Amino acid sequence: MNLPKHAVHRLYDYRKAISSRPFTARGKNVIRCQSCLLAEQFCTCRYRNQVRSELAFMLIMYDDEVLKPSNSGRLIADIIPDTHAYIWSRNEPNRKMLSIINDPQYQPYVVFPAEYAVDGQAVVSRVDQSKLPQGKKPLFILLDGSWREAIKMFRKSEYLHSLPLFSFSPESTASYALRKGAREFQLGTAEVAALALSAAGESVNGQVLEAWFALFVESSLHGRSRNNPNELGQLDDLIANYSALLS
Repeated sequence: MNLPKHAVHRLYDYRKAISSRPFTARGKNVIRCQSCLLAEQFCTCRYRNQVRSELAFMLIMYDDEVLKPSNSGRLIADIIPDTHAYIWSRNEPNRKMLSIINDPQYQPYVVFPAEYAVDGQAVVSRVDQSKLPQGKKPLFILLDGSWREAIKMFRKSEYLHSLPLFSFSPESTASYALRKGAREFQLGTAEVAALALSAAGESVNGQVLEAWFALFVESSLHGRSRNNPNELGQLDDLIANYSALLS
């Protein structure tokens, strides 16, 4: 399926165009697909498919985060049609970004831990779309960068402090950690979005994004030559699981 470029693709093209020098990262010698940024032989673009969703997402990305092949934020835009992406600026917030946040068609939520809420900031653990004013669509704002960068973005962006925080309950994150098995538990941006989808009543879409993330991770590892090229069974299983969820 040849889907058009989405918001993160366009932001990647823009950020790359204004770079004064080539971006280097782990695996810099890997020949990559310029759409999914995976090694060409493990490109997943032919499997990319968007779902129907009543939710919207906005990625506010820390400087060169959009250039990193390991970034999982782009996976949200792969799956959810109404996804926006902007580079964070401490001094000059993007005007288009602010206009979307203030657009009356959206009810924005900052997806962030409740412990960081400023005085008086509302915190919710679930979003019930049926209780929103008619015509309002939830807009989940994700701060995409390292954890230290995300905290900085939140603290230095006053326009986020008047918006409600969408913070997951300990039970939600604990059950998610159990599904991840023995792996050290730390949520990536796409995993946070999958939880948000489920907590807002779109559990199947959450599972689709989880499956797409799992395929991305395994494809990345194969691209780094960690795995034997002949041992592709798990990759095939992940493709099958993702495809089954879409059907």
